[in-house]
Amino acid sequence: MNYLTTFLKGMAMGAADVVPGVSGGTIAFITGIYDTLLESIRRINPSVISIVRREGFKAAFQHINGLFLIALFGGVLTSIATLAKLISWLLATHPIPIWSFFFGLILVSVFHMLKQIEHKSLSRLLFLLLGIGFAYSITVLNPLQLEPSSINVLLAGGIAICAMILPGISGSFILLLIGMYTPVLTAVKSADITILALFLTGCVLGLLSFSHVLSWLLKRFRDLTLVFLTGLMLGTLPKIWPWKETITWRTNSSGEQVPLIQHNLSPADFEALTSQPSQLGVAIVLMLCAIALVLGLEKFAETRDL
Repeated sequence: MNYLTTFLKGMAMGAADVVPGVSGGTIAFITGIYDTLLESIRRINPSVISIVRREGFKAAFQHINGLFLIALFGGVLTSIATLAKLISWLLATHPIPIWSFFFGLILVSVFHMLKQIEHKSLSRLLFLLLGIGFAYSITVLNPLQLEPSSINVLLAGGIAICAMILPGISGSFILLLIGMYTPVLTAVKSADITILALFLTGCVLGLLSFSHVLSWLLKRFRDLTLVFLTGLMLGTLPKIWPWKETITWRTNSSGEQVPLIQHNLSPADFEALTSQPSQLGVAIVLMLCAIALVLGLEKFAETRDL
């Protein structure tokens, strides 16, 4: 296994996780490491202690695919630590091009996942619609405003990491919904060790428990699970539509005015209402770049398997 490639895939996952509306799990799926990731995490359980006693630490480390996990999560953490400020700045100053790129990324990821469905049936269609409805209902919820207390930060980590490993459900967006996105992002920028340690503890606990459930579902009901996850991705597309009208605003923990409730607009309506250019040409180019990137990754993975 090429651990440099795994590290870079982790960086791509971390970059996606910073953006509310985009899931690191989606990146894991389209880069072909999703099943390996779940299985490696699932193996971190009390049985590892028995392996250490019988065969030593090295055998236990190999059992959980330790080098893979270190390379991947090293990439994720490196990306979050280095790209948090850049992506925040890009979303604030160039929202339409950035959202367009991620919109194209999710769109082609849906195509990528549907190709993996082995059988077409009414039950699979129903699970697809169920996933769409569930994800869309989350995107229209009004955000809560929780205080960044120790228990809330811990719970936020557990909830967000579960969302992060689900293709289609964005951990960052879940943090937004419960009012913890700004405190966590601020902690990353300022290297607040206390909040980050609590958040990471919640992430570890949530990841170790939820990965078992998801891994079991993919082994026992792979097609149904995949179509549901695809539905989640489709259901979140309205959230990352590039052209929006902000209806109401809120004040974040830094005293800045940020959007609270937004409505999607057509590019023409966006220009008419905001008197700003729709940047339609740039948006289309970046959507196509995202599509080309995923298709290129697919082709690269196929040639490596030959």
